[in-house]
Amino acid sequence: MASILDQYEEESARATSISSVTPIQVPIGPGYIDARTDLDTPIFSKKKINFKPSDPLTHVVVSSNFLVMAMSNNLLLRLDLEHPDQQEEIELPKASEDKVYRLFLDPTGKHLIICMESTENLYLSRNSRKPRSIGKLKGHLVNAVAWNLQNTNENTTGAILLGTSRGLIFETELTDSGDSRFFQGSLDQYLKQLFNLAKDKIVPITGLEFDRMPSDSMTEYKYYILATTPGRLYQFVGNVSKSTDPPLFQQLFMQYESGAEQFLELPGEFGYSELTMYRPRHAKCVKSFAWMTGPGVYHGEIDVSGTAGPQSVTVNTKLIRYPRDGDEKSQNPLSMVMTEFHVLLLFPDRLKVMCVLNEQLIYEDVFPDRFGRLLGLCSDPVKGTIWAFTGQSIFKYKVTREARDVWQMYLDKNEFELAKEYCRDNVAQLDRVLTKQAEYLFEKGEYQESAMMYAQTQNSFEEIALKFIKLDGKDALKSFIQKKLSALRPQDKTQITMLVTWLIEIFLNQLGEMKEQGQDESDEYRKVQEEFRMFLAQPKNKECVSNNRGVVYDLIASHGDVEDMVFFAVLMQDFEKVITHHIQHDNYKGALGQLSKQTDTELVYKFSPLLMQYIPRETVSLWISLRGSLEPIKLIPALVQYDHNKNREQGNEAIKYLEFCIEQLDNKDQAIHNYLLSLYAKLKPDQLMTYLNIQGTDEDTICYDLKYALRLCAEHGHKKACVHIYSLMGLYEEAVDLALQVDVELAKQQADKPDEDDNDLRKKLWLRIARHVVEEEKDVKRAMEFLHDCELLKIEDILPFFPDFVTIDHFKDAIVTSLQEYNHHIEQLKEEMDDATKSAEEIRKEIQSFRNKYAFVSATDKCAACNFPLMARSFYLFPCHHKFHSDCLIGEVLPNLTSKKRQRVEELQRKVAENEDSRVSSVGVRGDNSTDKSKDTKAELDDLVASECIYCGDLMVRSIDQPFLDEGDEDLVLSGWL
Repeated sequence: MASILDQYEEESARATSISSVTPIQVPIGPGYIDARTDLDTPIFSKKKINFKPSDPLTHVVVSSNFLVMAMSNNLLLRLDLEHPDQQEEIELPKASEDKVYRLFLDPTGKHLIICMESTENLYLSRNSRKPRSIGKLKGHLVNAVAWNLQNTNENTTGAILLGTSRGLIFETELTDSGDSRFFQGSLDQYLKQLFNLAKDKIVPITGLEFDRMPSDSMTEYKYYILATTPGRLYQFVGNVSKSTDPPLFQQLFMQYESGAEQFLELPGEFGYSELTMYRPRHAKCVKSFAWMTGPGVYHGEIDVSGTAGPQSVTVNTKLIRYPRDGDEKSQNPLSMVMTEFHVLLLFPDRLKVMCVLNEQLIYEDVFPDRFGRLLGLCSDPVKGTIWAFTGQSIFKYKVTREARDVWQMYLDKNEFELAKEYCRDNVAQLDRVLTKQAEYLFEKGEYQESAMMYAQTQNSFEEIALKFIKLDGKDALKSFIQKKLSALRPQDKTQITMLVTWLIEIFLNQLGEMKEQGQDESDEYRKVQEEFRMFLAQPKNKECVSNNRGVVYDLIASHGDVEDMVFFAVLMQDFEKVITHHIQHDNYKGALGQLSKQTDTELVYKFSPLLMQYIPRETVSLWISLRGSLEPIKLIPALVQYDHNKNREQGNEAIKYLEFCIEQLDNKDQAIHNYLLSLYAKLKPDQLMTYLNIQGTDEDTICYDLKYALRLCAEHGHKKACVHIYSLMGLYEEAVDLALQVDVELAKQQADKPDEDDNDLRKKLWLRIARHVVEEEKDVKRAMEFLHDCELLKIEDILPFFPDFVTIDHFKDAIVTSLQEYNHHIEQLKEEMDDATKSAEEIRKEIQSFRNKYAFVSATDKCAACNFPLMARSFYLFPCHHKFHSDCLIGEVLPNLTSKKRQRVEELQRKVAENEDSRVSSVGVRGDNSTDKSKDTKAELDDLVASECIYCGDLMVRSIDQPFLDEGDEDLVLSGWL
């Protein structure tokens, strides 16, 4: 028995080693596809398993790589094809003349139902080696089992349906557990008859399948059930409550009890039929079905979306006739297996394979007589393997690339989308499909769609282009070129340039033709123009046209398309060209709009002089919006471009921008301020003084040129401004003289501006004002008031200005007041002289008393500064009894002296030292002159350092804010406390 497993492994290894078809090469050029492949292997290939059963085989089933064979001696052979060494022999209960009628294996390969001819039914789970009798099924010959596709439990089958030879449909659930009440004969285990298809006459159920359908209900599932008899196909569709108790499908079948079941009846039955479902790997739902019946194979697709109707799930159905040769005897098929695109029909001596797409016989395998009569055909619904067997032999069919020719079949039927699905990995086949689809669309007049298809093929570009050029409209040609363009690589720059240029020409021709026809205001024209602009703006195309912008400009210009010329220039950011175009057409606002959209400030400087002449307000608004990105000094040429006589607004806008620069941007450029000053002087003299006052009186912070401002104001006769500038320049006499021409009060303000220390100048200025008042205005009274306004003036200063005929009555009061002031001043001088005499007398007395004053110094007295004995060296003794060494006192006083006095003290110390040295070296030769000089030096030194006690005099008071410790001594003192 081990030979079958060894043979299976050998065949699997050989199948893996079969050379596969090499991938189709990528087309090496337009219009040429290399379609050469290696030698194709057939779709269906048969391998005989080297196996000799001990007794003839009667049944074989396989699922999920689990293989079960039944022999005539009621012995089952069960093995896992993934683990060939784990084979099992299971002996069935041997009743007299009883044989296996049917084997049913679920898709997982875990549950097996064995039906005996004696109507005994057995259940065998994968985990068990002993079949168990299904007691409640005794007496029923099971013909079909509908397994629960949602079940994955190894211990239970879930709810399943059984079809019997008498047309009955049962529901049950088989459980392989030690405490299973079913196998113990418990009344709780259910077996429920749900429906009877043999209402008119007894007919066997030959096929039974069910699956779940999508449902939006939260409380119910939706199922469909297919059941077949030899001549009928029944469909049952209904809902099942999620919380219902077994039997699960009773609610569904109850709605058909009144005889409203849906069925399809085909004539010519031959006593039996077979129902097969196909579900792709890893798919949740069944895709298609096939029903082997009398006239042929009824094939269709399963659609659970509801398009087939509320009571049906079958769509695209058709009857495929059995293949028969003229000389061949009429034979009925024994069994059937379905793959995705084929049905395999087993006859007693051969296997025939038909394609469900074109209903053609594509393969026929005739079995020699030495193998015996074919008994059955089965397939693994999970792994896809196909098995055929006779009484003595087993054959395995391998399916190799079943879908290899499907694309061609769909293509022949003009089902292009399906054809594409099955040849996407093969460039040559896909190209054929696209080409035929493009031709088909072209013949139907759907040129746009045809162009898109042609663009995806490898056909000659020139040939296809010529085909579309012949058409009246150019939309299809345009679509074809655009599609081809999108498929080019970035490095194909030459091809891209040619196609882009061609497309631009096509667009321009279309727009030109519509203009000639007067359609330039139509929606179609705007649509084409928008499409053209979008084409130019595409990143891939934009790079190309940017590199060839001269050609594009020439093309657009040759068609006279001004709008698109402007658009293209903007797209290329050739703003200078766009602005120049607007200006040439006197569209200054359009030019300004383009100027505002770009970021090159040099263009602003370039075009602002012209724009300022025509739209000054908008131009200045643009400048202000750009704020700090512009240099105002570079806008001076634009600001001076105005004619005040023609357009006063230009000057006002220039003033507005200059004020913005000064007030908002805090601009300090002298040219800006000078020009604003000139505009004030010419256009707004009332704001001139406001500006000058804001600038202040500090010549270092004033931003305008004083000389230029003076000349400008003098030229325009702004005397107040000239007075202000004269005073800033320190020309007070000129300021007063000019102010007297305007207002005496203004002159008086200017006369007070010189420094308070410069009394002579102030007096001179006031005398000028007084003289002007007396001589020019003849106002003696007002002149006399100046004596109160300026304390420097006296009555005698202004008397010479009065004319000879003026009587004393005009200034009698002033003379009386002046004499009173003189008398008062004389009295004050007398009092000061008396006080000085008294003070001198007191000083003389005090000096006399100090001559007789003395103090005692003991040998234990110490210096108040260094705390060393005082008598050790020369010292100073103060009336307050503080005593200091000479050097200690000098050291304390020096830091508090001015630098000039400090230098003088150091110089006197050197002189004293020199005198001492000279006195020692020349003892006895000392003259009176040297002695006097030494005394004078010491006296001066004493005046500088010993004029007062450092602890009791002003020095101590002035040093009250100094710290007791120097910064460098703080750390040292703190460390001493630790």
